[in-house]
Amino acid sequence: MFPLFDLSLQLNSFPMKEAKAELRKIVAFSEKEHETFVEHKKLEIVHFHLQNNIFYKDLTGVTTFTRWEDLPVLNKKNLQKPLQERLSEGYSAKNIYVNKTSGSSGTPFIFAKDKYCHALTWASNMYRFDWYGIDFNVSFQARFYGIPMDFIGHQKERLKDALSHRFRFPIFDLSDKVLDGFLNHFRTKKFDYINGYTSSIVLFAKFLQKKNIVLTAICPSLKVCMVTSEMLFEEDKLLLEKQFGIPIVNEYGASELDLIAFQNPDDEWQVNSETLFVEILDDNDKAVPNGTSGRIVITSLFNKAHPFIRYDIGDIGILDEKSTLQKPILKKLIGRTNDVAILPSGKKSPGLTFYYVTKSIIEDDGNVKEFVIKQTKIDTFEIEYVSETQLNLAQIKKIEKAIELYLEPNLKFIFIRKDTLERSNRGKLKQFKSML
Repeated sequence: MFPLFDLSLQLNSFPMKEAKAELRKIVAFSEKEHETFVEHKKLEIVHFHLQNNIFYKDLTGVTTFTRWEDLPVLNKKNLQKPLQERLSEGYSAKNIYVNKTSGSSGTPFIFAKDKYCHALTWASNMYRFDWYGIDFNVSFQARFYGIPMDFIGHQKERLKDALSHRFRFPIFDLSDKVLDGFLNHFRTKKFDYINGYTSSIVLFAKFLQKKNIVLTAICPSLKVCMVTSEMLFEEDKLLLEKQFGIPIVNEYGASELDLIAFQNPDDEWQVNSETLFVEILDDNDKAVPNGTSGRIVITSLFNKAHPFIRYDIGDIGILDEKSTLQKPILKKLIGRTNDVAILPSGKKSPGLTFYYVTKSIIEDDGNVKEFVIKQTKIDTFEIEYVSETQLNLAQIKKIEKAIELYLEPNLKFIFIRKDTLERSNRGKLKQFKSML
């Protein structure tokens, strides 16, 4: 098949051949060569932005630097100013890639990458997907994503889908009738892989479970499923493996950066050390030892159009003790820094703890399809859920008891049954949200 995907990127002035060649070179480095490469790229990208980017120069307050640890940590609020004020000298709309973050952190902003950096992002994606025999030029993707609803945006996305050899399943309505339509497409199309938002794909798997269908029985061409953008819990992974009959690969990325971590064939969440430098920092911006949780702070080693140097992505995670500079392993992704529940006792708890504890009970009988938790007051939480029948008193008591055990007593819960849950304009489901 003609390499349409590569060609479409090349026609948009993304130098794919050069990017792929550079990535191949980086991947082939020995451990010592990789260490030299990372140190060189860190120095090079900082010096470039200190010389060519007024925004970064003002942020650091220096023109030269001696210690990496002295560089400021860049946060999303720093970036909430017009893009034009943040671009490096020599970069404009003509030679950059521009996009907007999803806003799942609560702080959306417009960002830019130079075209070579963006080509490297695609090369990095292709390299990792190839671990599972997926070739963007050939493999047919079943895509579980949102889609712009305005006419021009909608048509643009459909054209991109055609060029990228993918078929999109819009995820704003996931009722049984719609999911039945999805199923018919799997019966008639030879998909190679599934890619998309975790919560939507899990919902499709629950639908298959209810119908007692294993997806590969009706679509034997399927090889693998990649889930992204939302937390993948272990029991959901097991459900997906069972109902799809294929390996489930967990992906963690950020549109403004690149793929950050991708599950390798050894079942490790391998961090991208080719185009990114990832640090785990404490509240005082000091690096923590591997095995300790902290803020995930990332440097884009190639983006000259816009500085992402020591950039706090807003997530909390842990690097595995066995991590090396060349092969860092993400042991655990705990959640977002702004998704923290503050309790009446003063205790702070990751919001996903509530979600996780509740999830283990609420889905026991298979009645509840999905749910979200909102903290509305210091002691009050709303649980919005989609189910065929109302939760009964015994289930509610069980949830309250479990949360008391894992967190603290005397918290109030309001249970609201809904037909559908509110998703972002891109189709993401935010599992926990603090309104405080």
